[in-house]
Amino acid sequence: MMTNSKTTVLNEHTAAHVAELFRAFSDTSRVRLLSALVNQELNVGTLASLVGITESAVSHHLRGLRQMHLVQARRDGKEVYYRIDDEHIIALFQQGIKHIQDG
Repeated sequence: MMTNSKTTVLNEHTAAHVAELFRAFSDTSRVRLLSALVNQELNVGTLASLVGITESAVSHHLRGLRQMHLVQARRDGKEVYYRIDDEHIIALFQQGIKHIQDG
C-alpha cells in the first residue's frame, strides 16, 4: 500500500465540528426542514405544515440547527422566520442530494 507524504489528519477539534455538522443531516425531519429552507425564509407554522410534524418538533429541531449555526432566525412582529445561515451549508446539502439522486 502506498502512502502519500502529503496526507494530513484533522485535529480533534476540527474533526468534532465536522462530525457535529454531519450529525445535523442524520435526522430525516431536519433534512426535510433544511430542504424547505434552501431557497426561502419560512416561519415555524409553515415549516410544520410542509414537513408534516408539530410546531413544537419544528422548534426543537430549529433550536439545534441554530446552535450549530446552520440556520438563522429573524423576528418580524410576533413571527420568527428562519433561513439557512451559510452558502457552504446549502452547497453541501445540494451535493448530498445530487450524490443520492445520481446514484
